[in-house]
Amino acid sequence: MISVEEALAKCLALATPLASETVPLTEAGGRVLAAPVTATRDQPPFSASAMDGYALRDMEAIPGRRLKVVGEAPAGHHWPGTIGPGECLRIFTGAPLPAGTDRVVIQEDVTREDDRITLGRDLGSGTHVRPSGADFVAGAMLHAPRRLSPADVALAAAMNAPELSVSRKPDVALIATGDELVSPGENPAPDQIIASNTYGLKARIDAAGGHARLLPIARDRRESLEQVFDLAKDADVIVTIGGASVGDHDLVGDVAAGLGLERAFYKIAMRPGKPLMAGRLGGAALLGLPGNPVSAMVCAELFLIPMLDAMMGLPSGARPRLKARLGVDLDPNGPREHYMRSELTPGSDLPTLTPYSSQDSSLLTILSGASALLVRPVDDPRKQAGDQVEYVPLTHLFS
Repeated sequence: MISVEEALAKCLALATPLASETVPLTEAGGRVLAAPVTATRDQPPFSASAMDGYALRDMEAIPGRRLKVVGEAPAGHHWPGTIGPGECLRIFTGAPLPAGTDRVVIQEDVTREDDRITLGRDLGSGTHVRPSGADFVAGAMLHAPRRLSPADVALAAAMNAPELSVSRKPDVALIATGDELVSPGENPAPDQIIASNTYGLKARIDAAGGHARLLPIARDRRESLEQVFDLAKDADVIVTIGGASVGDHDLVGDVAAGLGLERAFYKIAMRPGKPLMAGRLGGAALLGLPGNPVSAMVCAELFLIPMLDAMMGLPSGARPRLKARLGVDLDPNGPREHYMRSELTPGSDLPTLTPYSSQDSSLLTILSGASALLVRPVDDPRKQAGDQVEYVPLTHLFS
């Protein structure tokens, strides 16, 4: 068995960077920006009113002063004249400031009679003007690589970029294995169960920016596995679930080897997830996940998601770990790094982390309710409630 750290390094070595593609701005959200975006103009491109009110010369913003209204400028319409002494312009939010003015007095601070206004007693110190280029100037850049948030997409639009260069989505082929599995909605026999792993994994992969394909369930026969592997031959990553252990019916490793698998490792010192396998099969990286649902989801988070990040050009590596106070006493840990499903609650200095009493790797209900994974290092000594521990947050991963 190799360590979690060694396994992750070997998985990342299998992650071949993907080419970029150009997509419309409307389809760029959540994608990974592959090339920087450069602004073609200042934003705003002119000094604009930040409020509905009256544009005038700042030196004339004197309480009680009377001014003549000489025109009106709604948003999207530049008033062509110049404001002179004793004059002002009715202006609305977003409209260009007219020549001769450098301040807007908001309409609540003005009394108007016909074409005359009287300024109120308390005008404040704000000019209510958005200067030209206050947000960004021509040549400003939205840097890559980055996963494009809604705010990033809005910024790219303001920079006048109708299309963006993004990393291609990794194509991930998901292969569930086993005679005991049937798809959701089917009527399982008394000795069968519903296949759940591929559905949870697809949701996680798609959320991470990949494109997951659910292939037919591979039965515990060589010809069935070979047929499904053939359907996955064009994928960037092939993910098998189950069948990678050492039982008489665990055929994935043997069949993959017969198809040319260059194995990077098999088995890691980790709970849950010991029977993890990785390698290269043709042009694809292959990751063989354990069959137990929790093992599959946790291993995918720790190994598959960093692989996808690396393929899309994002910084990749171990999932971030945070600090917490242990909520219960724990016995010493053994020779495998243990990722314990836990509940995270507020604490006085650090959050309190309480692992569930059952850590059975088949229990999806506990994974669904967990907010964190407590990380127990190899041979971690006995821990007491209140001790500081590390955890991987789950609230943003599986929700």
